Amino acid sequence: MSLLKRLFGGGGADKTPAAAASIDYEGFRITPQPSSEGGQYRIGALIEGEVNGETKTHHLIRADLIRDADEAVDASIRKAKQMIDQMGARLFD
Repeated sequence: MSLLKRLFGGGGADKTPAAAASIDYEGFRITPQPSSEGGQYRIGALIEGEVNGETKTHHLIRADLIRDADEAVDASIRKAKQMIDQMGARLFD
């Protein structure tokens, strides 16, 4: 991309990574949802679980920014697994 396009906003739009497949982990469903921000990707995921017969959701958003979309998806899954390991169903309180 040319310097002029970057200076005047041409072609520099943030791109959202392609939707990644959900995974099951320890009875929870993790859907990675990194968001594009300033040419990088913020770690994020949707964590779903069933509590007392009701489906609950938790939106994970982290401050971490990663340059590569695929790496952001992987990091989002790792962080969601870490939260599940640490908190379990208390995520939904």
